[in-house]
Amino acid sequence: MSAFIEFKNVSFSYVSSDGTRTPALIDINLKIERGEFVAILGLNGSGKSTLAKLINGLLIPEKGYVIVDGMNTKDTEKIWDIRRKCGYIFQNPDNQLVASIVEEDVAFGPENLGMPREKIRKAVDSALLAVEMMEYKNHPTYKLSGGQKQRVAIAGVLAMKPDCIILDEPTSMLDPKGRKEVISTIERLNKEEKKTIILVTHNVDEMLLSQRSIVLDKGTYKV
Repeated sequence: MSAFIEFKNVSFSYVSSDGTRTPALIDINLKIERGEFVAILGLNGSGKSTLAKLINGLLIPEKGYVIVDGMNTKDTEKIWDIRRKCGYIFQNPDNQLVASIVEEDVAFGPENLGMPREKIRKAVDSALLAVEMMEYKNHPTYKLSGGQKQRVAIAGVLAMKPDCIILDEPTSMLDPKGRKEVISTIERLNKEEKKTIILVTHNVDEMLLSQRSIVLDKGTYKV
């Protein structure tokens, strides 16, 4: 049986305005199984965020293939199916929140997917319960703490019913309390909701919570 997510000889370079290519990932081969909690580690510039963005098609491989649940990210007809399958949480929650009220923000994704209104209501309530933010349903997003904002961002992705959640250093801008809130949420989603978790992190304590670590070094990864 094939892996849920698979990188096959994947390379990726960033190209500057003058045409200079800077390799970010070089010949990456790895597999991630459904339901795994995987941490991606490495120094700045090692390719962590690049690898994460390749999973849900925010970036497309220069060479090789990324396969998500049997779908190739190079297949433009499948890209939105892949992004529904693998939701992406950015480092700064302010870049992800789009509405002034928590409930409206979490509903934004399902509405764009064309979900019926009744299903949206259920999806929003279910997502807010999962991140323990139901009591803030009608709260202004700008009044939330950093940790609360990140949990609402996670709820916004959850409401779209993904199998996998990719989190790109989601706690790096948070205080210890906010970090604890978010990490607790991530653990619960993996253990109770059986979500596949891919966590990009610098934090060794966060890495120890994962089932497996992928360590990148100058764009390379060796099993």
